[in-house]
Amino acid sequence: MAGIYVHIPFCKSRCAYCGFFSTTSLEKRRSYVDTVIKELNARKAFLGGRDVDTVYLGGGTPSLLAVEDIGEILSSIYNIYNVREGAEVTLEGNPDDLSYELLKELKRMGVNRLSIGVQTFDDARLKFLNRRHTSAQAIEAVDKAKRAGFDNISIDLMFGFPQQAMEGWLADVEKAVSLQVQHVSAYSLMYEEGTLLNSMLESGVISEVDEELSLSMYELLIDKLNEAGFHHYELSNFALPGMESRHNSGYWQDVPYLGVGAGAHSYDGVNRYFHVNSLEEYIAGSELAMEELTDKERYCEFVFTGLRTSEGIRLERLEQLFGVELKDYCLYNAKKHIDRGHLIVQEGVMRLSRSGLFISNDVMSDLMWVD
Repeated sequence: MAGIYVHIPFCKSRCAYCGFFSTTSLEKRRSYVDTVIKELNARKAFLGGRDVDTVYLGGGTPSLLAVEDIGEILSSIYNIYNVREGAEVTLEGNPDDLSYELLKELKRMGVNRLSIGVQTFDDARLKFLNRRHTSAQAIEAVDKAKRAGFDNISIDLMFGFPQQAMEGWLADVEKAVSLQVQHVSAYSLMYEEGTLLNSMLESGVISEVDEELSLSMYELLIDKLNEAGFHHYELSNFALPGMESRHNSGYWQDVPYLGVGAGAHSYDGVNRYFHVNSLEEYIAGSELAMEELTDKERYCEFVFTGLRTSEGIRLERLEQLFGVELKDYCLYNAKKHIDRGHLIVQEGVMRLSRSGLFISNDVMSDLMWVD
């Protein structure tokens, strides 16, 4: 099994918080699509003939592409790779791009899952983030997607805004539940180096939300979504039963994936490969770089990604992959967290407890290999 990720880096404007590679050079969209299709052909041996179970068009803003360009990319993937029947095909979109006509066409092309970048239902905070949609447009986008036949819809939310009170966050969560979507991804607002948001923080224009309040917001999120029937299957992700993101789950379960496009990463099960974060260099045919992972680095990734999920780490699998020494190392460093109730070991599986969710970074960092 394998996945394919296609990075579409185009945006009409830069969001204040975004640390992903993106560009506003919209005039180069057609040249970029041609290069993506060329790369899909050139790297057809990368997955070693594995069946492709997930396809993900992310960004940036994939919904900025012409519908014909999206169709060409998907057709190329289906023509070149062994895409399984019933594969999960996801497209990320901004609410204001998602017209009913576009959504109907995407559904016809085989897109069967949407990830809509809502972030918040508060118009003032959307403006603060430099988002180009309104709360009303976000709500309308979900409604149009349902009418177009989509029954696997995810929305992104953010919390921990400067000066945000619990009441505002509760309103966002309750609105998300009322939309009856199948999946919610929710993240604490991050201050990434090089972003406008981080510059505002460093200059003192804004200040971070209190850590205790942020943790309380996370706890409210968990409780409210659990009450609504959502399964908390990964630290930041919630899904109705059976509607978990198969593509993202592949990342957390060490499944190989092909990443195509400027700034995209690939993983063959042993090493990682990546393109430079440059539209011009990618279109010009830049070389693919490789990061050779050591066993210790792979161990760290296995532990980190595994503990992010509700499935946790299978200790037998840990030993199979990395040997007794690293399994014992992991358990030795985990002991204090097990004793404190932050980690649970049952039937050969180690996972975070409810209390462990709130200090997950501390727990996972203690289990990392240190030379």
